[in-house]
Amino acid sequence: MNPRVPTTSLAASAAVLLSLGLVGCGSGDSGDSSSASTSASATSSPATSGSGDVVALAEAFAATLDEEQAAALQQDYTFANASNWSNLPDALLTGGGGAAPGGGTPPSGAAPSGGAPSGGAPSGGAPSGGAGSASSTGRVGLQTDSLTDEQWSALEDLLAGVTGSAADEGFDEILQHLAADDYLADNGGGDDYGRGDYFIAFLGEPSDSGTWELQFGGHHLAVANTYVDGALAGATPSFRGIEPLGTVEQDGETVQPEQQEQAAFAALLGSLDDDQLAAAQLSQSYGDILLGPGNDWAFPETSEGLVGSELDDEQKALLLAAIATYVGDVDDADAETILAGYEGELDDTHVAFSGTSSVSEVGDYVRIDGPSVWIEFSLQNGIVLDGAHLHAVWRDKQSDYAGLTS
Repeated sequence: MNPRVPTTSLAASAAVLLSLGLVGCGSGDSGDSSSASTSASATSSPATSGSGDVVALAEAFAATLDEEQAAALQQDYTFANASNWSNLPDALLTGGGGAAPGGGTPPSGAAPSGGAPSGGAPSGGAPSGGAGSASSTGRVGLQTDSLTDEQWSALEDLLAGVTGSAADEGFDEILQHLAADDYLADNGGGDDYGRGDYFIAFLGEPSDSGTWELQFGGHHLAVANTYVDGALAGATPSFRGIEPLGTVEQDGETVQPEQQEQAAFAALLGSLDDDQLAAAQLSQSYGDILLGPGNDWAFPETSEGLVGSELDDEQKALLLAAIATYVGDVDDADAETILAGYEGELDDTHVAFSGTSSVSEVGDYVRIDGPSVWIEFSLQNGIVLDGAHLHAVWRDKQSDYAGLTS
């Protein structure tokens, strides 16, 4: 178990985010009781949060299930199951969905591996002895459409216990993602969308000894927390996408997740001078992220863009703040530790983009590529609705799937 690190790194990032107005706005400020219940103080163990012990919360959720539900929830801890996630609506994975509603085209990556850059795929591949994952053909685990109110409440307690407590991050972000999918269902998407089409799985038996993964996801959302001997050993791949990207109201909830990520990237690129922007500009354009579902352990061998050692202190703080909008989705104590590690690697972390530096147009793409951290952000045409929607992924070159490769 890694020792706790000083709070200065996370505090500095939070100060930058606050100064940019990137946090403290949204449904977390509305007094919503479900958001308020997630506030947590860091504890001495990375496998715990202010919401309680992860294993105890997992067991409490499982105890609410009937025999058939429990059998669906509990799955084997294998790379095949761990890597079987997708950004697509489940109906498209299982063959139940057809063309996108409203006459649109299927999401980029209708083959679940995602889109490729217009200039070709990167060099690189799985580490020695590893293998890329096969395309997802349907999620494993228990579908949320079977859950009662009591079971939903227990599931939310579990998710709150393993995710961050800040507004528009972590647990609050998950709630907004579910509301966003309900919004799509009500506004042209139909039955292929909605919070009932998400899946929760325990890969391996929840325990303070051994290895198990908490997997939760569905359309535009993938949470993959792997625990080894009671400590979080990996929180990636972590996928976030959103449609609509603009703020909407759904059942009294303000839905605006991912806007803080968009603003953080825009602030970072906006701080670069002309020479730095030229160094950060990619020669290719990108229609989607590179390392989406099905593209595991395929990090490019050569980093592109502007290296962190060429940034001044203010720009480095903006880079760390952008990274923090993804790391902050993990429980607060673990996020602090992970972010401190990334901060120590900033000089060797590259920033790259294609499209416009405003990060507001379809085709805009941003990448953060460090010795450990990998983040991609891609703006694309809407599928159900007009306007842009986004795909984004956070991966870790050391701890994706807690290091499991095959």
